[in-house]
Amino acid sequence: MKLGEKIRYLREVEGSLRGLGRPMNQLELVGAIRKEQKKAISQSYISHLESGSRPHMTQSTRSLLANFFKVHPGFLVDDPEGYHTELTSDLRTVEGKLDVWLLQGSERFASDPEVSEVLIKAAREKDTRRCFLLLGAILNTPGLAERLLEALHPEAAKEPKAREGRRSL
Repeated sequence: MKLGEKIRYLREVEGSLRGLGRPMNQLELVGAIRKEQKKAISQSYISHLESGSRPHMTQSTRSLLANFFKVHPGFLVDDPEGYHTELTSDLRTVEGKLDVWLLQGSERFASDPEVSEVLIKAAREKDTRRCFLLLGAILNTPGLAERLLEALHPEAAKEPKAREGRRSL
């Protein structure tokens, strides 16, 4: 995937996360960065990056966009020719692959906004892998998931357990 495609993809996810129901446009991105990161980046610079007319960005811009989108800075480069994610094992790369997988999953589950939003939130966490390890520990403790759901999200705990039948599939 090229850098421009990644930025467009992140704008799409950000728009969904912010409840826009559409990709965040470049001007909205520039405004949000200015407001939330207290730094400026021009819309034309974003446009040049997305179009590929500017194939690389400065380190400060990479850090700014990575902080805004909550992704690893290494994600914001072109993937090398012939790059296959399943061939790498470096922990940072695993973290990035997990985040991309979650963001793609959020799109697949767009019809279920709660699930989609949770996948995006998990991808934006600083240590996504640790979140999944925590989830695993919760699920390994009998009854803990139900008790936590009841305490933290009571309306979801009252929903019919229609999904239980899907587990056996």
